[in-house]
Amino acid sequence: MTKKEFVNLYFEKGGFETKVDAEKKAMAFLAAVEEALVNGDGVTFTGWGKFEVAERAARVCKNPRTGEAVNVDAKKVIKFKAGKMLEESVNR
Repeated sequence: MTKKEFVNLYFEKGGFETKVDAEKKAMAFLAAVEEALVNGDGVTFTGWGKFEVAERAARVCKNPRTGEAVNVDAKKVIKFKAGKMLEESVNR
């Protein structure tokens, strides 16, 4: 689903006056989630799912083509864990 398709669906489900209003609200929602994750906070929607930031340690990996050892830097990753209600909806 593209951003445009998402905004159209959000417009239909949300009862907004215009699609522009729906897009502004969707982008504000995503910006708020992003800001929370950047600050290291998790975002939980009970029954739907949880976004959280995790640290991935630095490690040495192997290039599968050459067999050469490659150093991979530590970094933060975003994890999503689906909630029970969302999983049940998807598996119906």
